[in-house]
Amino acid sequence: MIMRSVSSSNLVAVGYDDWTNTLFIEFKSGTYKYFNVPQNVYRNLLNASSKGQYHAAYIKNNYRYQRI
Repeated sequence: MIMRSVSSSNLVAVGYDDWTNTLFIEFKSGTYKYFNVPQNVYRNLLNASSKGQYHAAYIKNNYRYQRI
């Protein structure tokens, strides 16, 4: 899996594991993995004009996560 740098005030990089449908987000405060995330959510995050707003609206409270 490759982490892609993103332009954001809070997110640093994102990555996605196709085999496990796991989304990885590196924030300035730490890295988290989100479980059972559809690939289109990852693609939409990459294409969002505000990565932080997309994360807050569609990912943060919708998927189980773990700090790594």
